[in-house]
Amino acid sequence: MSHELPSTPAPAIRPRRLRSTFGIRRLVAETRLHPANLVQPYFVAEGLTQPRELTLMPGVVQHTRESLQAAVAEAVSLGVGGIMLFAVPAHRDAVGSSAVDPDGILARSVRWATQVASGTPVIADLCLDEFTDHGHCGVLDQQGRVDNDATVAVYAQMARVLADAGADILGASGMMDGQIGAIRAALDASGHTETLLLAYAAKYASAFYGPFREAVDSALVGDRRTYQQDPANGREALREVREDLAQGADIVMVKPALAYLDVVAAVAAIAEVPTAAYVVSGEFAMIEAAAAAGAIDRRRGILEALTSVRRAGASVIATYWAVEVARWLRAEN
Repeated sequence: MSHELPSTPAPAIRPRRLRSTFGIRRLVAETRLHPANLVQPYFVAEGLTQPRELTLMPGVVQHTRESLQAAVAEAVSLGVGGIMLFAVPAHRDAVGSSAVDPDGILARSVRWATQVASGTPVIADLCLDEFTDHGHCGVLDQQGRVDNDATVAVYAQMARVLADAGADILGASGMMDGQIGAIRAALDASGHTETLLLAYAAKYASAFYGPFREAVDSALVGDRRTYQQDPANGREALREVREDLAQGADIVMVKPALAYLDVVAAVAAIAEVPTAAYVVSGEFAMIEAAAAAGAIDRRRGILEALTSVRRAGASVIATYWAVEVARWLRAEN
């Protein structure tokens, strides 16, 4: 019996040629990660004397002033595109009063970071969830519901405080109707016409925020489904984006990123400003857990995940791996 293979015509097109060596693959890569695309989030906790490690997010800590400034300086030296700050106050109340305190922990964190940022943009989270004793992103009415308009008024005060502290960009993450227009008006009226607004335009009520709540010592009672988006809805995200753009958003964000790459792509297709995406704490924790269990190669998994977000159309990626990946990219180059 003959074991000869049947004769077939040689293929006229050989796409594998473009994958034949590392050099060729690098030459023709359609999507590239660069440190400047990456934003590193940091958590700063009031009253700490040394950094506190988080149990659910390997390698992530709550910072002191000293450790924050050291971390920011390292990020700047590696060319990371931006720094994003979240604060954990010692005192919380029903209206999040420490959020509008010029000497509150978030405003102080902004000042500390800008002292060493050397022109790297400092982004301050503009929301009340870290500052309220009920953990919601706004003030509550008598029925215990988040009062949209009363919350937006507080956001406007908070925006002025953070801009006065030196924040280059404000990350408006509360998902209140009309927040971008109100914040923009407040900033312009107080002379902060150059402060950028990063609108969390499509922020979903996601299960993937769990570890973040440990990071900010969240006191959340209930859930945020009445103001964050339903994970079932994609077209609604485009409506939210258009509203934020009309109100003056300079950058629009989709959050989470990996579970919503279709939304990232759709937003990037319609937005005439940069599109950002946030690889959130639960997405981070899943990849770290899979790598720790030996199920995936950690470095390859991280780079593949972040590249997918860039491929979907995000030019700005908030990720807890930003500094580490910037270090890898520098070594490769």
